[in-house]
Amino acid sequence: MRLKHLLLLMSACLIGITFSCKPPSEKGKISTTDVASRVYVKPGEYDEFYAIISGGFSGQLSIYGLPSGRLLRVIPVFSQDPEKAYGYSEETKPMLNTSFGFIPWDDSHHPELSMTDGVPDGRWVFINGNNTPRIARIDLTTFETAEIIEIPNSGGNHSSPFITENSEYVVAGTRFSVPIPQKDIPINTYKENFKGALSFISIDPKDGEMDVAFQILMPGYDYDLAHAGKGKSRDWVFFTCYNSEQEHSLLEVNASQKDKDFIAAINWKKAEEYLKQGKFKTMPAEYLRNYHDDEKQMAFSERKSSVKVLIPSDCPDLVYYLPTPKSPHGVDVDPTGEYIVGNGKLSSDMSVHSFTKMMEAIKNKEFETTIDGIPVLKYDKILSGIVKQPGLGPLHTEFDGRGNAYTTFFISSEVVKWDVKTKEILDRQPCYYSVGHLMIPGGDSKKPWGKYLVAMNKITKDRYLPTGPELTQSAQLYDISGDKMELLLDFPTIGEPHYAQGIPANLIEPNSVKYYKLEDNHHPHVIRKENEARVERKGKEVHVYLGAIRSHFAPDNIEGIKVGDKVYFHVTNLEQDWDVPHGFSVMGARNSELLIMPGQTESLLWEPMRPGIFPFYCTDFCSALHQEMQGYIRVSPKNSKTKLKWSLD
Repeated sequence: MRLKHLLLLMSACLIGITFSCKPPSEKGKISTTDVASRVYVKPGEYDEFYAIISGGFSGQLSIYGLPSGRLLRVIPVFSQDPEKAYGYSEETKPMLNTSFGFIPWDDSHHPELSMTDGVPDGRWVFINGNNTPRIARIDLTTFETAEIIEIPNSGGNHSSPFITENSEYVVAGTRFSVPIPQKDIPINTYKENFKGALSFISIDPKDGEMDVAFQILMPGYDYDLAHAGKGKSRDWVFFTCYNSEQEHSLLEVNASQKDKDFIAAINWKKAEEYLKQGKFKTMPAEYLRNYHDDEKQMAFSERKSSVKVLIPSDCPDLVYYLPTPKSPHGVDVDPTGEYIVGNGKLSSDMSVHSFTKMMEAIKNKEFETTIDGIPVLKYDKILSGIVKQPGLGPLHTEFDGRGNAYTTFFISSEVVKWDVKTKEILDRQPCYYSVGHLMIPGGDSKKPWGKYLVAMNKITKDRYLPTGPELTQSAQLYDISGDKMELLLDFPTIGEPHYAQGIPANLIEPNSVKYYKLEDNHHPHVIRKENEARVERKGKEVHVYLGAIRSHFAPDNIEGIKVGDKVYFHVTNLEQDWDVPHGFSVMGARNSELLIMPGQTESLLWEPMRPGIFPFYCTDFCSALHQEMQGYIRVSPKNSKTKLKWSLD
């Protein structure tokens, strides 16, 4: 009855929040506060922070400035992007290869910045692909996707890619447990045959190269989110999990029967010891690693065939379960590494665990039971305290570095500020509406920059001009520098914003690449000056080595192409200046344009279908004579004797 009552209460609250307008009193309060000057960034000036926000079902990553809320860039990651030719150009197609084939889409949820000593360092940002399990690494000097690695033995890469204190690992937990290895079995044998894999992906400290270092084979629960420890808890990573009932149907009811699910605490230092001792099993597992070679300016795919797996029952002290109120979503660790916050979505209170007490309970073997060789610690022995009745539907907590925590509540649509030590509620502010995750710049690190908070909302009824059946997704900016939170700004976001990271601009902006040096371009089809431009035939393949510079192409007239040829345009942008990209498109192309940065080479495949004269042109406005930057291709019949020729002037 308690569960039924709680579900009815949550449904009623959600209906009320979803279909009501914002309260007039709150609306009046916000409108009478002069906040415009605090979010205004003067023309020609820079924002103080980068906000890196996931694109959700767009499969991309977006960059905003804070406090302005201005969209600065969309970075293509898991989905094709015709604006930048990502996934369309010959150089980038390999980035979207998987063991299932070429997959041009994914669902991106959780960006995570690389760290040094527990503080974001501005080198890379990682993000997960949820649908086809993958992790991508984006180079923050170029704001381009540098690497994507597939995660084997996983079904839904949701609790990913959270990072350890010195970027030793990004971790990934399977949302959907599956048979490991995969096989054809009845779904109703879930409890006997389904397992969950927790993956630890190593990061090379120099170039960021990723590899699946090892996996831990866990009971068949749903693993939701994760966070690494800090300071005293730096050797541990914590994963939330739900469906400890191990049900496989109607989980909204059947996976909510128990009062508590778990946080899984993984000692990754202990895992490294077991790996050195050889206490792992090598399991066949096909997966791909795709990477961009900066010198060759091309992407490549590397196929992997096995992974090292640790079994908890064979590895004492590797894993412990921390009982946590039912269906926890987020697990968050405060800047000191002492407090572990479990956000049970179906609990009216919030449990805060103590790392110190957890270690004492382990030392004293204070266990409730053991599950598949994993000890379950006694709840009352590891509890630091409870935040009493903070709100409905807690999801995510971050910290301001001044001893305060901030938690989002999806059902009651609010952010609540509370004291980490005393568990006392200090403030609450409404969100509009149904807030999911939040972001404080550095708020999941050892040293947060606790000036702003961004709430990422799922519903935006009455906040923006209507745009048909679907409204834009919303983010809201709060000032948290004082005792009370203050709403400053609404700004729309792309896709569905799940999660974000924030970092001071001065940690990234000085290292931003302005152009690619032509002398460092070792693309196999590069040209470095106009007189190297040419057209070459190799059977039915034609390779056009094209130079682009303000405001013409070389060559700009090409004859001798035939129906049935495969024509590869290898376009080099010969500019050596900041912010002078060139575009390239040809009539009848069945992919996209190219967008070529200064000093870069990109390739477009074009297959002419009929004879005629077909224009090509620059698609990116580059000068006053941009319209004149064009050319023609003559296509002759398949068996024509037309000779190959081109003009450079």
